[in-house]
Amino acid sequence: MWIAVIYLWVINGLTLLVFGWDKLRAGRRKRRVPERKLLWLAVLGGSPGAVLGRWMFRHKTRKRLFSYYLFGILGAQFVLAYALITQTLPGLK
Repeated sequence: MWIAVIYLWVINGLTLLVFGWDKLRAGRRKRRVPERKLLWLAVLGGSPGAVLGRWMFRHKTRKRLFSYYLFGILGAQFVLAYALITQTLPGLK
C-alpha cells in the first residue's frame, strides 16, 4: 500500500515539474516537451499533477483536444480507483 502512495506522490510531482519546465521552455521559444509525453505522464498516474500544472502555470489551456484527453484520463482513473476501492472495502458500497 505504501509503495502505491509513494509512487503516486512521485509521479504527480514529476508531472507537475514537467508541465512547469515545458511552460518555461515555451516562454523562451526553446525545444518543448511533446504533448504525447505529457499525456503519458498523466496515464501513468500523474493526472492530478497534470491538472494542477495546467492551472498553476496556465499551460495547455487553449488546446481543446489535449484538454479532452487529459480530463478523459482523469475521469477513467477516478472510475478505476472507485471500482478498486469498493471491491477491496465492501463497507463503502
